[in-house]
Formats: sequence, structure tokens, C-alpha cells
Amino acid sequence: MIGNPTIADAILDRLVHNAYRIELSGESMRKQKAVTTDQTTMS
Repeated sequence: MIGNPTIADAILDRLVHNAYRIELSGESMRKQKAVTTDQTTMS
């Protein structure tokens, strides 16, 4: 999307520099919802 690789790299550097990393554990909520949806459509 950004045509100039130097500018794209600079933008990413600024984003990553100020970012926080959050690590989550447990099963995905999307996966849980998909299982629930499948069960309701089967009945």
C-alpha cells in the first residue's frame, strides 16, 4: 500500500517502538463461537 519501502519501514519502526505486547492464553473466542454456532445449526 505504501509505495516507498523506506517510508513504510519508518512508519513501522514508529508503531512498533510505542507498542505493547499482550500475550493471551486459552482457546480462541472465535473457535468457541464457531463450535457454539455449529451446535445450534445442527439441531
